[in-house]
Amino acid sequence: MSRVDPIDAEYLKKEYGDATNLNARIRLHQRFSLNPYGWLRWIFDQFDLPAQCRILELGCGPGSLWLENLDRIPNGWEMLLTDFSTGMLEQIQQNLGGKGGFRFQLLDANTTPLPFAEATFDAVIANHMLYYITDKPELLAEIQRVLLPGGRFYASTIGERHLVELVDLISRFDPKLAAWGAGANPFTLGNGAEMIAEYFPDVSLHHYEDGLVVTEVEPLLAYIMSSKLELEDIRITELKKFLEDEMKRNGGVLRITKVSGIFISSKPYNDTQGRDETIPAIHG
Repeated sequence: MSRVDPIDAEYLKKEYGDATNLNARIRLHQRFSLNPYGWLRWIFDQFDLPAQCRILELGCGPGSLWLENLDRIPNGWEMLLTDFSTGMLEQIQQNLGGKGGFRFQLLDANTTPLPFAEATFDAVIANHMLYYITDKPELLAEIQRVLLPGGRFYASTIGERHLVELVDLISRFDPKLAAWGAGANPFTLGNGAEMIAEYFPDVSLHHYEDGLVVTEVEPLLAYIMSSKLELEDIRITELKKFLEDEMKRNGGVLRITKVSGIFISSKPYNDTQGRDETIPAIHG
């Protein structure tokens, strides 16, 4: 089996100990995506927030969302970026440390309750990370708790057919690897709305139209291996040759489906908590 349960803590520490694997995936999308308007710019477009607000991002990774949109961030935004990986936090502080409005905190979103007072944030962002959460209802309840009434929750994810051709390629190379990319605890565009609606009744889904047209094998191989696929060197060489043959057979390209989008919801105005003006101690 090529990928372990995505909520396996030891696996996550290995895969996301630093930004290396994530960057390999980002590079494939940056180089070969059909949509010229990038995913991270599009995500930022979905934010409907006041000029003065507090934002919490869970699972921020190396901070790519903010790096891609530095020119668009209002001066009045305060952004608390969190991740469970010290390597990611070190990377993001190199990328964004010293720039106004950013603070950073080591935080495992799989460990609840969240260390924030009720009604602290105007927005919470979970960008492609909820499928790694063991107890999604518990975290969603916590996100609802720390949001201000009317506060916005943004949760992006993928659809069931995301990268389906790539999964098929790997399965044809070796049927034993048919589970590559599979998640045992999914949060997808197909089931995510129902989960979120238990805590945020006004869920809407926005789709990002895109696809991949890959013309080089090396970055595709790097993407596949970024999942900690454990293959001996000879098998990696064989996989590369298989991908090269498939690309030649298809006229020098491999076309791969992408299905991505974001759920947007807000906390109802049905309580009386006020805004807590202090964010708890931030590490880093």
